[in-house]
This record gives sequence, structure tokens and C-alpha cells, in this order.
Amino acid sequence: MSGRALSFGVVAEAYERFRPGYPAELFDLVMRYAGGPVLAALEIGAGTGKATRLFAQRGVAVTATEPDGAMLAELRKHVPANVKTVQAAFEDLRPGESYGLVYVAAALHWTNPQDRWSRLAALVEPGGVFASFGGPARLADPAVEQAVRAARAPFLDSDEVPIPDGTPPGHYMQWPGSELQRSEWFTDIQQLVIERRLTMSAGGYVGHLSTVSAYLELPAPEQEQVYRRIRQVLPDLVEIDADIIVHLARRRREQ
Repeated sequence: MSGRALSFGVVAEAYERFRPGYPAELFDLVMRYAGGPVLAALEIGAGTGKATRLFAQRGVAVTATEPDGAMLAELRKHVPANVKTVQAAFEDLRPGESYGLVYVAAALHWTNPQDRWSRLAALVEPGGVFASFGGPARLADPAVEQAVRAARAPFLDSDEVPIPDGTPPGHYMQWPGSELQRSEWFTDIQQLVIERRLTMSAGGYVGHLSTVSAYLELPAPEQEQVYRRIRQVLPDLVEIDADIIVHLARRRREQ
């Protein structure tokens, strides 16, 4: 797991405060795909438990894994008692117990691509479900987006994470679905979108940016400068397109 992937612990409280949670619609969508009750699930890269709560509060016994101790400590403040927590990176998990559902919320791109799918397959019961979901939060107003891009330009060309396999943004199947389609371990690959529009205060949006890895990699003085410059060009309230892109796959039974 990269150093950038482990940069979030320093802002664990901000991550919890400023990152949006997940709607009940997401849980319902995953359960419909599963086709029956899921009793136990494994979460990879749980962060502060935004997705953990979604599943655990609806009766799923979640084992939440997270490599960063500060993020895991924040998670433990917010999740119900039926959540088991393990400090471990995906690459440190060893085959043993398998689960009817393994899911990743906005963290799969931080995992090591080498043997990613065979490692995941070893954690999912035959016929079980793998789910990955997330998506960038983008300013809805093009004029505001342009102003923020200009304010950010001396420090960052882009604040988004590159698409791991280079799939073009307009392609009908986005990553990781594009890789899942090529995997020998999974079948019935589906991509669905939960449309979501959020309203944030200008301060809340800058707080959100303070949890984004591209900014966290900047030296502290530059972080302060770029946040100040962005805050100056924002209206009091900003509209955010924060659609959740969901990828679902089923572990092949014959392997």
C-alpha cells in the first residue's frame, strides 16, 4: 500500500467530519444483488467507518480492516458493537475465513494491483459478492469549478486520483469493473450509479479538500496557501455532484 494511501490518518477527525456518509439505497442495492441475507461481511480500507455503519446498523456482522491506526481509532468511536476491527492492509490479509460479502468504499485504488483479484477471491465465498463503491465529489457549477482550478493551479494540476487501468472516463464500464470483466475469478459484473447532489458550506468544502490525498501530499505551508486561495473564490454555499458509482461481482462457484 502506497504512502499516499496512508496519508489520511493525520486528518482522521476531519475525514469523519467532512466526508459524506452512504445512503440506505446503497445497502438495498447490494442486498438485491446478493439475492438473500448476508450475515457476515469483510470491509477493506474502512477509514473512519462511513460504510461500516451502513452495513452494521442493518444487522450485518462486519469485520472492518484498516491499515492506519488513527483512522481505525476514529472508526471505533462511531460503529456499533457488532463490528470487529482489525488493523491491517489488504495485502496483509491471509486466506482463512471467507465471507458472503467483501466490500471496499472509495479505497480499492490504494491496494496493490499485483494479485489483487485472486487475493480478493480468496476472501469471498463461492457465489458470494464483491462490491466496490465511491466516486469523486465535483463542483456542480462550471464557473466555480473553473475558479477553483485556477486557484489551485500553482500547487496542483489535478486533485483526482488517476484511473488505475487507464479506462477512458466516458467508457461504459469504469474501473474496477473494467478489470473485473477480465478476471477469471468473478462473473456477473454490474455497474450502477446512485445519483447524489450535496450542498456544502464553503468552509465545509475546503474541509473536504483537506481530506483529499493530493492536498495531503503538499508541504504544510502550501496546503494552507491553497486552501486559503480556494476559499476566497467560493460562494457561501457550493453544490457538489457526488454520485456513487457501484460495481458488483459474484465469485465464481466452480473455482
